[in-house]
Amino acid sequence: MNSETETAYILNRNNASSNELVDHLFRHEAGKMVAVLARIFGIHNIEMAEDVVQEAFLKAAQTWKYNTVPNNPSGWLMQVAKNKALDIIRHAQISHQYSAEVSKRIQAETENTVEQFFLDTEVADSQLRMMFACCHPSMHAEDQVALTLKTVSGFDVAEIAKALITNEAVIRKRLYRAKQFLKENRIELEIPSGKILLQRLDMIYTVLYLLFNEGYNSLKTDELIRKDICAEAMRLCLLLCEQKLCGRPATFALLSLMCFHASRFDSRLDENNDIILLQNQDRSKWDKDLIARGYYYLNLSSTGNHLSVYHIEAAIAAEHCHTASFEETDWHRLLDMYNMLYERKKTPVVQLNRAIVLSKLDQTEKAVDEILHIENLEKILNTQYIYNAVLGDLYMILKEKNKALKYLEKSHSLTTSKAEKKLIAEKMQRMRHEKNGHV
Repeated sequence: MNSETETAYILNRNNASSNELVDHLFRHEAGKMVAVLARIFGIHNIEMAEDVVQEAFLKAAQTWKYNTVPNNPSGWLMQVAKNKALDIIRHAQISHQYSAEVSKRIQAETENTVEQFFLDTEVADSQLRMMFACCHPSMHAEDQVALTLKTVSGFDVAEIAKALITNEAVIRKRLYRAKQFLKENRIELEIPSGKILLQRLDMIYTVLYLLFNEGYNSLKTDELIRKDICAEAMRLCLLLCEQKLCGRPATFALLSLMCFHASRFDSRLDENNDIILLQNQDRSKWDKDLIARGYYYLNLSSTGNHLSVYHIEAAIAAEHCHTASFEETDWHRLLDMYNMLYERKKTPVVQLNRAIVLSKLDQTEKAVDEILHIENLEKILNTQYIYNAVLGDLYMILKEKNKALKYLEKSHSLTTSKAEKKLIAEKMQRMRHEKNGHV
């Protein structure tokens, strides 16, 4: 579902509120508006750009609540932001005491220039430039990720903290540090070339990957899948694909991965918003057009001799998409691919997913052992529900009910998702029935 379709859908819902529409548009439009305004004011004035955008959305919330929502809400917001930008520039010109004739000529030139910045092609170009500026290699890597999620993708501090598995105070510190760096070093909004391009692209991939993952398995209490966030990640990745310098194999592979995962949206939840596990999903509901698009970008990614982690993850997702049923899944092939992935990406989440595949190959004890040897596991188990949930499932398979309940209870306490809590609670209830001798 694209941004325009989603907006129309929200507008037509009987119970939709203007606040809901404003929240939706903020996710899709704020990053574009900040990027355009940063090009006008200079990225060292990024806080001014953010303030203008906040004012535009505040005005929308106040105006639309009592009046009819405009036919083109996105255009309305852009116009408000543009007018505010012009007001700031005019005020600056007046403060320089230009003569009336010179001031009139400058005003006309300024309006024409600002108008150009708000054209669709310039909006897209501005956002690309902003992504590269936020991922400046002289900044700390964690600052780059936080700044990009905040500025380009409209994440709030709490969402960034959850995505990066840290607390809000840390994120505020990272954002402050990043903005100070941009201000003090007068960083240019530009798309670099050569080695600098490749350095920054790697970080941009990381940001888009995190962005999509947050939407795909959201930590939001009442919404497991946030299609708007996934759509934004895919839109930004498509921008990279369409840019000559950035349209590289790894870029195509990342977009391919997103397409394969997005194709399964409609089969992951039932009409009550309860989770449907992969083995129980109706594969006829998987979006064939998105799967075809995933294969298209996967084929584009096959040029050259560099194999990125996104190539391997896209291949894993493709393996699931082309298999007719869960029972026909080639787990041996998936294990080979996870082994290859782990050689390049030695992260806890890869180890966890590899362990799940081992269990499918009747190696559940080995799977548990590998998870228990994950570095810093104790800290991970105290903060992340998914590791506890998987251990609970594996101990259920091994018929070790006490251990299974222990990890499921911990998982239930950690997740904020109502859908996840319900699924885990059902597993715990089933385990307790079995412990008490019930069939």
